[in-house]
Amino acid sequence: MLVPLEHAHTAAIAVHVRVGSRYERSAENGISHFLEHMLHRGTPSHPSAHEQALAFERLGGTLSASTTVDHGVLGVSVPPENVEPALELLAEVCRSPVLDAIEVERGIVREEILEGLDARGRRVSPDDLLREASFPEHALGRPIAGTLATLERFDERALRRHHLAHYTAELVVTVAGRFDRRPVLRTVERTFRLPKGRAPRFTPPRRLAGPRLSFVRESSSQTSLRLGFRAPGEHDRDEPAVELLLRVLDDGTSTRLYHRLCDERGLCYDVSALFEAYEDVGLFDFAAECSHERAVVVLSEILSVVRDLREMAPRGEELDKARERHRFQLAALQDSAAELAAFYGIGELTGFFRSPEERVARLEGVSAEQVRAVAARVFQPRALAAVVVGDVSAAQRRRLGRAFERLA
Repeated sequence: MLVPLEHAHTAAIAVHVRVGSRYERSAENGISHFLEHMLHRGTPSHPSAHEQALAFERLGGTLSASTTVDHGVLGVSVPPENVEPALELLAEVCRSPVLDAIEVERGIVREEILEGLDARGRRVSPDDLLREASFPEHALGRPIAGTLATLERFDERALRRHHLAHYTAELVVTVAGRFDRRPVLRTVERTFRLPKGRAPRFTPPRRLAGPRLSFVRESSSQTSLRLGFRAPGEHDRDEPAVELLLRVLDDGTSTRLYHRLCDERGLCYDVSALFEAYEDVGLFDFAAECSHERAVVVLSEILSVVRDLREMAPRGEELDKARERHRFQLAALQDSAAELAAFYGIGELTGFFRSPEERVARLEGVSAEQVRAVAARVFQPRALAAVVVGDVSAAQRRRLGRAFERLA
């Protein structure tokens, strides 16, 4: 996909791939993330991590990469005159990684996994624990980086097999910024010659038998609260209404969450909400950190905000502001070739949306009553999982449980 941006001083390349923890068996959890790391380890033309990094940097860019639950991204931004050689190098990374120095990279990823564990080896990352509680015994609930046990299993054969299954002609190459269309198109067609593949298989998660509340004891200065509600997926008719619901709750410091918990009551430094949509399901979650003694009231206030939106539609001015900020943010993509490439790339990969204009139009058609109705659909006790990580006493646990039950 080519997205010209004539005023830009760079050209950004993004490669989106259908890969991630969602498409892994439990025994290979984390292999997509490990393969992403290994793609930095060299190509036949530049057969080491240092040589490959140097090749990108001589073109004016640095290779970046990330792995999520259901897709991976490789990207680089370079001066316009270097976009074609950058495409050739990135295509070689996707086609034929050497997968060298596996043990060195295994050590690096091990350090990354250790960041989410305590001194006894227990998982204490609130976000990972919430995902596990929201999608129990399912691939969506597994950590993207995998575990120390699964990390030890990955060898070159497994990595080659995973690479062959996912880095196929179905990946999406997006170039945004300033470039010459014809030579760029020819370069993409010539260099990204990958074998044909098929969409990775996945199993839908079972219904969540909520509400589920779990505690992890950790000695730290604050308690971390995470609440997650099962939500519609990418292609659900209610997805645009869920996006507006999110923006009513958390899109700046004047919106409901921050105003209620921080401005009015001073309960925490920050509070946030996030909506992630996957092919068939989504997750709408809330996050806050607070002093241990405030955990009960913070949880109660978040649930109170949730109940308000289930029962009463947002005000007209709230929706107007949410739509306007959404339009502003999409218009601002025109200032960043990299963000524009990321937007068009994920839209093309998922078929979720094709342009900023299409995305704006979807949200424009959502009414206040539709937002209230989708809040009533999403914010159900049976769809709720919550995780409390901190030094919480038994008495506080009981009070948190009672506050949790009052959502019904």
